Order: sequence, then C-alpha cells, then structure tokens
Amino acid sequence: MQGIRVMVSATYEERSVEDKSEPAGLTGPHLIEMGAWISCAPFERLLDMKIVEAAGGRAVLSMPFRIDLAQGAGLMHGGALVSLADTAVVMAIKSLVPPGTHFATISLETVFLYPVKQGVVIARARVVSQEDRIVQGQAIVYNEQERPVLEFTSTFKMARDRRIRGVVFRDSEDLGERI
Repeated sequence: MQGIRVMVSATYEERSVEDKSEPAGLTGPHLIEMGAWISCAPFERLLDMKIVEAAGGRAVLSMPFRIDLAQGAGLMHGGALVSLADTAVVMAIKSLVPPGTHFATISLETVFLYPVKQGVVIARARVVSQEDRIVQGQAIVYNEQERPVLEFTSTFKMARDRRIRGVVFRDSEDLGERI
C-alpha cells in the first residue's frame, strides 16, 4: 500500500498530494502563517471547514461531507465531526480573547446522536464559562435538515505565557511579526 503525502507550505496556498513516502524533515516543527486570528489553520482547511461567523463568544462553522471524510460504512467519520465541534468552540473563544492568546483543549466529551451520510454539517458553538485560565464551551453539530447529530462539551486552558510563538498572523500590525 502506497502512502499519501500532503505537503503544506507556510501559507497553505500551495498544497500537493503525491503517492510518495514522507521525506525527512517534513515532520516539524513548522512555521505556520495564518490569514487572521480568527481563521482556519492547515488541519481545518484540510477538512474544508468554513467559518460562517465568530463574535461575542459564539461561532458557527460548516464542513462538507466529502468521500475523504468517510469511515468504512460510508458515514462521516466521527473524528471529523468532533474536529468541527472543537474548532467551532475554539473560534468562539478566539472571539473573546486578545489575538495571539495561547490556549488548548484539555478535555472533551462527545455524544453522537445521528449518522451523517451526505451534505454539509453546521456546528454552532458558544463559550459557557471562563474562570481564571479555564474556559468551557459547548457545540452542537447539525445536518442539512437541522437535525442534531453531535453534542460536544469541552474545557480549554490558557497558557501562563499567553502568546503563541512561531505563528504569523497576517492581520497583525506588522505583517512580518511573529507572535
């Protein structure tokens, strides 16, 4: 079985898929350039997520069901759905905290309600609490018929050193500035 390699440039605009093994040196660390503070990172773009809105501690994201996101029975892979819910909560948090704030998921709980067989799924997320460095969020993912397919709760922790290092946000004051 041949492996698939996805090459991601620093700006993600140039991506190629080839049937070759991963050459040495492409396993990181990588310099990542983001379009803006509230924008999709390379992994989220790989899943074709779109930010519909993110403001005031709420976010709405969409993601199409492509064959690449199917599991063996032809349903949308649970991991893809969880990734959408997690990212939606992240965007809700980003709408509240200063740009460049470093935080990460430390726990999550997911309840799968209904299988996804086609179409575009929508995640609606909100921040439910923030105390000191801990932020909690919730998301519900819906299918095209507005039927809930997944319920998601998560907890995030802000880093003591709250600035992300090694990432460039093109919407920063100095376009070449590394945060």
